Amino acid sequence: MRYRGRFAPSPTGPLHFGSLVAALGSWLDARAHGGEWLIRIEDVDRARERPGAAEAQLATLRRLGLVSDLPIVRQSQRLERYREVLARLVQSGRAFPCSCSRRELASSGGVHRRCLHPPMPARQAVRLRVEAGLECFEDRVFGRCCEDLARSTGDFVLLRADGFFAYQFAVVVDDADQGISDVVRGADLLASTARQRLLQRALGLPHPRTMHLPLVLDASGNKLAKSEGAQAIDREDPAAVLRRAWLHLGQEPSVLAGLRTVQAILAQAQRHWTPARVPPSWPPKGVTAPM
Repeated sequence: MRYRGRFAPSPTGPLHFGSLVAALGSWLDARAHGGEWLIRIEDVDRARERPGAAEAQLATLRRLGLVSDLPIVRQSQRLERYREVLARLVQSGRAFPCSCSRRELASSGGVHRRCLHPPMPARQAVRLRVEAGLECFEDRVFGRCCEDLARSTGDFVLLRADGFFAYQFAVVVDDADQGISDVVRGADLLASTARQRLLQRALGLPHPRTMHLPLVLDASGNKLAKSEGAQAIDREDPAAVLRRAWLHLGQEPSVLAGLRTVQAILAQAQRHWTPARVPPSWPPKGVTAPM
């Protein structure tokens, strides 16, 4: 399969530095492999979307020289496709309606192992059946990772009770339909990989290769919030922003020395992109990975 990567921001606010690191890393990996790089707007959860945020994010990416090779896909325009795939899963018995609330699952730590009462159409979700056993995969940064989904998440949600499709479901359908061969994203989503692989297998879909990049943390060691550092990206010189992201990805600082334009920096960076230098950060809870 030819290399095809993607960057998929949610339009919940301005593009912050942590998202830029993921965008640059995925763009560099695609270019270094002679592949394509796509942008997808993950706006399936319309309740969290901020008006104008998607256009602002795309404008920031353009300013930094990061432009999609193919027309941009928006999840909000693909709802019929999601309904079609979900119906197939329910008909096959791999997914089922469920009316359990978070409060009802609190005693099991939020892990769904069985429905606590018959489904009530007025407030029911759809979940994927999860069987016992480890789901293991090779990540290009973290190495071999494993998760026991039956213990850590249980039967997870594909369609929420409020009618919105879950991230885990939409992203699997999108990646398959767009022919994504490689998923390069932040390390916080390492914990989503096992669920997505299980869903891919249930749908008979291929597993993209994965590479999870180090997160940008604030002074307290927490993941950088979307409200923090976002304005600085727009105010700061784009060449300086790219150099900063390059360093966060563990790449050789001297490679970009003396370069002052976005075009020169991106051209040099893709020639010298070295995935082996990308540092692992931390494995999310429930995921076992060598560090």
